[in-house]
Amino acid sequence: MSLNLEEKDLEKIVMIGDKVLIKPKNPNLQTSSGLYLPTTAVEKESIQAGYIIKVGPGFPIPTMNDEDEAWKERQEPVRYIPLQAKIGDLAVYLSKSGYDVEFKGEKFIILSHSAIVMIVREEGLFE
Repeated sequence: MSLNLEEKDLEKIVMIGDKVLIKPKNPNLQTSSGLYLPTTAVEKESIQAGYIIKVGPGFPIPTMNDEDEAWKERQEPVRYIPLQAKIGDLAVYLSKSGYDVEFKGEKFIILSHSAIVMIVREEGLFE
């Protein structure tokens, strides 16, 4: 499934929960022996890599409050367990777990934090 977002500001996109927005890394279309692969062959690989563009707040923690009644409205803010992934990390992820989104002609992937199998973090890469 692919979703095409019209001309909106990328800064206005807010990721929810444990979701991350990834810009896929340009795949290597040439094998070590010099053969060129079609993009459809590379996209069918089970593991791909890309840079993390946006990160959600994390996993919500349920509030444990036995003092009040269950029907009363709670005033406590929601707390989250933060995600391990950070903006700018290179993520290796399971490609079948994501959803394709097209934004200003560029392809992005939305996926759960649990679909990321490895992170490569280079300090100062995007500073």
